[in-house]
Amino acid sequence: MTFTIKALILGIIQGITEFVPVSSSGHLVLANHFIGLELQDITFEIALHIGTLLSVLIFFRKEILILLSSLYNIRDRSKERVRDRRIILYLLTGTVVTGFLGIMMKASVEKVFYNPLFSAFMLLVTGTIIFISDYIRPGEILMAKTGIGKSVIIGISQAFAILPGISRSGSTIATGIFLGLKRAEAARFSFLLSIPAILGATLFDFRKFTVIRTEYLPGYALGTIAAFISGYLVISLLLTLIKKRQLKFFSFYCWTVAILVILILLLP
Repeated sequence: MTFTIKALILGIIQGITEFVPVSSSGHLVLANHFIGLELQDITFEIALHIGTLLSVLIFFRKEILILLSSLYNIRDRSKERVRDRRIILYLLTGTVVTGFLGIMMKASVEKVFYNPLFSAFMLLVTGTIIFISDYIRPGEILMAKTGIGKSVIIGISQAFAILPGISRSGSTIATGIFLGLKRAEAARFSFLLSIPAILGATLFDFRKFTVIRTEYLPGYALGTIAAFISGYLVISLLLTLIKKRQLKFFSFYCWTVAILVILILLLP
């Protein structure tokens, strides 16, 4: 199998699993292991994250522009502008917490990042978290009422998604639901929170792109485009499933994949 074909497959996997609560990083680790795509560093994963970053930016472009426009005239104290600035504050709070913990955890995570067995066990954790979230009584808190404390907790949950097998979307959406946010609001907060997280991680390691070999560039480009398209298509689907409290089906998937991988790796 050529690198280009492998890149296309991994791009589709990344786009689907970045937003669906099944852990994109965990699936990339498992795909790398079983497909046989050997990478010397994380540059390819960064390229795929650029694709999913573009998908969420375009999908939520209207909401993002509204939020950013609230900063244009800081003296505007209208109810809508104040609400939007609060949302930005809460997103920034979660982002700062995620960034701080992510930097602290980075060295330790790199030691286990490409370990498929570790990813499989973390998928069991992800499955459990999102399964429980479906049975939590629906809350009524809107994003603008999230508060600093809840934003910090959601930011912490996002930081732990640096572990392969822990779903970023699953952990942040579930945490928001546990804290009393409306299901749709928890999902929107999670998607918007992913923007600075993915962007920050990309910029942090962007210098590594200077070492990419020229012959790999078409594969990187194809993988990024595949991640963008597949990511964009699944966002709407996931929002619908969250409202209908049907995330449990992803739990069954996570558990099934994890158990199969564990059996394959541990049995002689």
